[in-house]
Amino acid sequence: MITLKGKHITLRALEPTDLEFLFQTENNESFWEVSNTQKPFSKYILTQYLENAQQDIYEAKQLRLMIAENNSNNSVGMIDVFDFEPKHKRAGIGILISQEFERKGYASEALVLLLNYVFTHLDLHQVFANITDDNLKSISLFEKQGFKKVGVKKDWIYSNKTFKNELLYQLIHD
Repeated sequence: MITLKGKHITLRALEPTDLEFLFQTENNESFWEVSNTQKPFSKYILTQYLENAQQDIYEAKQLRLMIAENNSNNSVGMIDVFDFEPKHKRAGIGILISQEFERKGYASEALVLLLNYVFTHLDLHQVFANITDDNLKSISLFEKQGFKKVGVKKDWIYSNKTFKNELLYQLIHD
C-alpha cells in the first residue's frame, strides 16, 4: 500500500524546484491570515527553508508536504502537520490549495491521504484544525472527513481591521 499516493494527487516531500511555488504562495497576502504571516518572504529565506525541510518530524514537530497532480506533477498546494506531540499522540493539520486548482477535489483527497498517513505511520490518536468561522470551504472539507467542532475562540484572528472567531475542529481516531 502506498500511503501518500491517491487517484489524482500525491503528497510528496519538498524539493528545490518548489521554490517558485513557495515564493508565490507565501507572499500571497490573501493567505497571510491563515498562516499568521505579516511580511513577505525572500527567495533566500525560502531556499534556506527548503534546505532544512528534510528535518525529521520528531525533531521539527512539523511536516509540510506538497500536493502534486499525478498526471502533470504540478504542485497544486501544500498540506501541513504542525504542533506534533508524539507523547500525546496529536497534531494539527492545515491545507492550502492554489486558487486555480480549487474545486477539483484535491483538498479532500489530500486530507484523506494525510489522515491515513498520520494515523498509520505516526500512530496519532487525534488531529485538529483551526478554521475561521467565515471559511466555509474548509469547514465543509473537514466536516466531511468526520471532524467535529469542539470549540470557538472568540475574536481570535484580527484581519482587515476586524476580529474573527476561530473554530477548533477535532478528529479522534478509534
